[in-house]
Amino acid sequence: MPTYNYRGRDGERTSVSGTIEAESPSAGVQQLVARGIVVIDLSAVRAAVKANTGPSWWETMGAKSVTDDDVILFSRQMHTLQRTAVPVFRALSGLQESTGSRSFAEVLADLRSSLDQGRELSVAMARHPKIFSVFYVAMIHVGELSGRLTEVFSRLTQHLEFEKEMRGQIRAALRYPMFVMIAGAIAIVVLNIFVIPVFVGVFAGLNAKLPLVTRLLIGFSGFMVRWWPLLAVIAAAGWYGVRTMLQTTQGRYWWDRIKLKLPIIGEIILKGTLARFARSFALASQSGIPVLDALALVARTADNAYFAREIEAMRDGIERGDSLHRCATASGVFTPVVLQMIAVGEETGEIDSLLVDIADMYERETAYAIKELSVKIEPILLLMMAGLVLVLALGIFLPMWSLGEASMGRGG
Repeated sequence: MPTYNYRGRDGERTSVSGTIEAESPSAGVQQLVARGIVVIDLSAVRAAVKANTGPSWWETMGAKSVTDDDVILFSRQMHTLQRTAVPVFRALSGLQESTGSRSFAEVLADLRSSLDQGRELSVAMARHPKIFSVFYVAMIHVGELSGRLTEVFSRLTQHLEFEKEMRGQIRAALRYPMFVMIAGAIAIVVLNIFVIPVFVGVFAGLNAKLPLVTRLLIGFSGFMVRWWPLLAVIAAAGWYGVRTMLQTTQGRYWWDRIKLKLPIIGEIILKGTLARFARSFALASQSGIPVLDALALVARTADNAYFAREIEAMRDGIERGDSLHRCATASGVFTPVVLQMIAVGEETGEIDSLLVDIADMYERETAYAIKELSVKIEPILLLMMAGLVLVLALGIFLPMWSLGEASMGRGG
């Protein structure tokens, strides 16, 4: 389809310019008039110029994918532009020219193209599910229907920033423990394959009875040296099997349920999940979505399959006529504090504000628990490393010390 450059004025007599795709110049003028633009000039773009302006193959290969920061910045900028009454099409055009991400610029160009073809913004965003989540698209749709798109963009920005901050804090807290565990695993492999076999030859030449710990270490080392290809295959197959299982509905449900009961980390996951639920539910409810639809939406966007299934059960209970508090109690996933605040919210009719309070409370508790995570894990790691060193010392050095003392006794 041919591309045309245009210049004109919008309804506020402001000069506007850009490009448009149309089957003919008259069709292009009709599209611009439909947008409320008075066309001053319309000229076809040469094919050679269009080809030269496209990204080269190496630029395409090196282009970065769209990140969470891109979506957060986009939401914040759209909130600002909508607050100043800038039309959505013009806002997308300006953001496309100013963004530093080529990949996101292509997404914005597709949004503009979809709007130009008469689609709604939420429908255009739904064409990019890897960038705009189901919850994001649904909230934009609600904003379009209610005329509160500016407020929706603001709330989505806060929501995305919280989720990004929580994920970053969890990764930072687990970085040191994971490093220690990986280093310990590598040390065990190196000792069993390269170090202990050397001591086996030394012990064999002494013709002495070795302690039980030493015999166990030697046996385990011999097993690893002899069967390490099989062990590697079993480890790879186990990893692939677990990964495949977790991609199934039942496997993910089982793992998400287990995660909530894990020691130390399970409490953090539960608090983070409750904070996400409360924030999402409050955001949907404040935007005018009915309770049943809000629960269905929150369930689809929950990052825990077990929690999502319980939310769906709550929705079914409310649909049968039960109260929100009774259904939340029956689910068994909410803490007494949350249940109490839900009960008060139903009695006073201020469930939205109380959900926001719940989200704020659990966000603070989650942040604090994440900061304390490394403090709780470090003693466990130290005990594990101390146990490893103790076993190696007893298994390798104790026989040498015993033999040395025996030889000194014989020599005396």
